[in-house]
Amino acid sequence: MSQSVTHFSQGRLSMFFEGAKDTFPLIVGAIPFGIIFGTLAATAGISFGATIGLSMFVFAGASQFVCVGLVAAGTAWPMIVLTTFVVNLRHMLYGATMVPFYKNLNPLWKIVLSFGLTDETFAVAVSRYSRRDGALDKHYYNLGSMVFMYLNWNLCTIIGLTAGKAFPEISQWGLDFAMPATFIGIVIPYLVSKPMWASVLTAGTVSIMASGLPHKLGLMVAALAGVAAGLAWELFVSVKKEVVQDV
Repeated sequence: MSQSVTHFSQGRLSMFFEGAKDTFPLIVGAIPFGIIFGTLAATAGISFGATIGLSMFVFAGASQFVCVGLVAAGTAWPMIVLTTFVVNLRHMLYGATMVPFYKNLNPLWKIVLSFGLTDETFAVAVSRYSRRDGALDKHYYNLGSMVFMYLNWNLCTIIGLTAGKAFPEISQWGLDFAMPATFIGIVIPYLVSKPMWASVLTAGTVSIMASGLPHKLGLMVAALAGVAAGLAWELFVSVKKEVVQDV
């Protein structure tokens, strides 16, 4: 009995560290992003505690960057809340994707994993959940990825807050290229069909064209355009197959 329990625990622990290990390449890209965030927050006049609080309780890099920029510009807090809400709307799409994998978990697991559903963790977790290998406790894999991302993000924020004073021009070093590179690395492996390529190319094009919309609404417009393009292509392929079969 005790051997079974030990084996069971080791399996969960192994799954936890597997999630952390698979997230490591994406964390490398997030490191300069976190350091720059801490530096910019200090430059914008946000207190040490408030900056740490953002990373601990918001834990959403893009929204935190937008928040810092708006605070520095003296924007009213309702507009800051609205803008960061819009920037984070893409997480509704992530949440909808994860529903089949989370639906049998207890409420505490759902709350914890939903809070930690960053872009990077979503990318590795959805891939692991979708692998049909009969493995149990894949939520521990998800948790391992989330915890690794969370610790890294908060540590990098602290480094940015402290080292940023010694290197006030760090935000001008061009380190922010790492995040777009990371996102490209996340997306490319999933582009295995023409509808997916149509979706990504459409979203990318629209995001550039709509970049001038206020409150970062261009991001949501691009996401919706990408989804619409992917669905339209899927429908086109489906209808084409039916026509060929009828012939």
